[in-house]
Amino acid sequence: MPAATRPRLRVTPRRKLPPPLAELTLSREQRQRVHMAASVLLDYPDADWYAKLPTIAQLVSPLPDDLRVPLQRFLDAAAVADAEATVAAQAAASGTARPAAHPFEQAYVNTFDLKRKCSLYLTYFATGDTRKRGTALVTIQDAYKAAGWEFDADELPDYLPAVLEFSALCDDEIAAALLSSHREGIEVLRAALEEMGSPWADVVRAVTLSLPPIDEATRERYLDLISQGPPTETVGLSFLGALPPFRMREDA
Repeated sequence: MPAATRPRLRVTPRRKLPPPLAELTLSREQRQRVHMAASVLLDYPDADWYAKLPTIAQLVSPLPDDLRVPLQRFLDAAAVADAEATVAAQAAASGTARPAAHPFEQAYVNTFDLKRKCSLYLTYFATGDTRKRGTALVTIQDAYKAAGWEFDADELPDYLPAVLEFSALCDDEIAAALLSSHREGIEVLRAALEEMGSPWADVVRAVTLSLPPIDEATRERYLDLISQGPPTETVGLSFLGALPPFRMREDA
């Protein structure tokens, strides 16, 4: 049937989940290394970001191969993009070509700023752009405070690099609970990045491997989110990341 006359489908098949990842047994230090590395690698790749990459390479070098290899592959991809940008900048300076945006910066914007299923804001996967997102963000703020931390950044508190940094630096079980409670969103993000063939899929894959194993029911919920995307209405919505309310510790 010609594309111009083909009717728009009202229903579409559910997308397949990416293959389940092998369960890893990690020490606290290994998880810290993964989460700290990912907190940097998922941030915006400007010049300051590139300056941190040698340190990140050292940070991930002792990790098991299942974690080190994808993270190193991402670092290699970033280095190739930077080399291409340097050549392009030199050509522009000599007048043989027009100035161009850094390819990794452009790819980052095209991936995380323009695609719903690639959001780096964890509550978006559970609540979308609905009124309930404000409640979810307050819950995350309470989690930081309950662990004795204050969130002081320009980003929203559910920004994945910030949550990963919190998990890497804070020994309180609240930090691990905050990240794990949003695993559904992280899995949706991984699935979307892998489907695109994005280099950032390797980073999110390493994060997923660092989280506790999941059961089949949870995988089914991932499948629903992957197929439907983040919600756009509040009707019937009660999921806030499975994160319980937190109270301030007496010693905090």
